[in-house]
Amino acid sequence: MDKNPVNVERKRTVISSAPDPLLYPQPAHKTVIMSRIHLHLLSDSTGETLENIAKAAIGLFENVEAIRHFWPMVRSEVHLDRIMEEIAANPGLVLFTLTNHPLRRRLEARCRALGLPHVAALDGVADALSNILGQETRTRPGRKHILDEAYFARIEAIQFTIAHDDGVGHENWEEADIVLAGVSRASKTPTSIYLANRGYKTANIPLVPQSPPPRTLFTLKHPMVVGLTVSSERLIQIRRNRLLSLNQAPETSYVDSDKVQEELAFARRMFADNGWPVIDMTRRSIEEAAAAIINLFNDRVLAEG
Repeated sequence: MDKNPVNVERKRTVISSAPDPLLYPQPAHKTVIMSRIHLHLLSDSTGETLENIAKAAIGLFENVEAIRHFWPMVRSEVHLDRIMEEIAANPGLVLFTLTNHPLRRRLEARCRALGLPHVAALDGVADALSNILGQETRTRPGRKHILDEAYFARIEAIQFTIAHDDGVGHENWEEADIVLAGVSRASKTPTSIYLANRGYKTANIPLVPQSPPPRTLFTLKHPMVVGLTVSSERLIQIRRNRLLSLNQAPETSYVDSDKVQEELAFARRMFADNGWPVIDMTRRSIEEAAAAIINLFNDRVLAEG
């Protein structure tokens, strides 16, 4: 048997570094070697954690095409045996999170017999925690119940966030974990949805000088209010693109430089007057902004004990 049956295909792609043939009649070329690999993801639950781990790991490498084979809810030997037939037909790296020890041993034995690399994705972290805590990892029926609770809590957060977008439902804001405030097109809605997917009930409200926000915003106790801001140049660009996508005139007061700066100044004064933390969205992705907000939220929880 081949000692390494995992077949990593490599394709040569020629990329021109000269975008304009009129300016560069003899463009320089470079050859990029693309690697192609089958990635098998096996989980006895939804597999979301495993999928995120695989995505992050693949992102560490350049020019890699990963063909993902996703196998969630693997909880029986019969199911596993059917999956192994597919894996044998498309050999590659096997990543798994299986808490059922007999099932896990069966998977590992089958992978060894096929000569396939296989990795228990959470073992390293679990072993480190075990050493620090002085405890062995355990699996019990209650843990599935805990996971179910987390899942339904996230669904509840998403439903709440959708129902409290763009200033709607301010009478229920006290139930939120986070409230985002900022001028129009400051990325409040996408950031809210991202936070909701992480399990945080999030409401958001646009700040308009001509229409002050409801007094509720200034009397909240439970939620953490966070201000989102952005540079005027970037905001004008975003708004102009929005108008064009709606087939509307790209030059209105909505993108007027003086008006935009007035809006931003109004929002910044409000943030400062109320002592709300501020996240600058000018050069931040939604993911980066959400991570910063979650850090602020966790610090607040720790400070409150």
